[in-house]
Amino acid sequence: MKTIITFGTFDVFHVGHLNILQRASALGDRLIVGVSSDELNVRKKGRYPVYDQDDRMAIVAGIKYVDAIFLEESLERKAEYIHEYQADVLVMGDDWRGRFDHFARQLDVVYLARTPSVSTTSLIEVIKKR
Repeated sequence: MKTIITFGTFDVFHVGHLNILQRASALGDRLIVGVSSDELNVRKKGRYPVYDQDDRMAIVAGIKYVDAIFLEESLERKAEYIHEYQADVLVMGDDWRGRFDHFARQLDVVYLARTPSVSTTSLIEVIKKR
């Protein structure tokens, strides 16, 4: 069984999120998703997510391509999460290209292209203007 692991905030869930989860799932037999905690999102992006971590985890858990989820509390613990879930492949969006290459000694690292013209940040800006 080939286990895929990926991580993200998944705030204001959109088709880009769905696409990356679908494409990640197609790379193996089981997709495990680490959903960034609210506090981690503040450290990463300088703001709280629109939806809290419980709601975001429920949304991601409801996606048919996702087999299991967990709360990602620290970027520095990625190696622990990879080991704990016995991942064979780490999938990240290509906006993170090169940032996780050091894991290539223990598993395959795949960067998937983002869906063009879709991002949570841009959606939030459109919503604010309306």
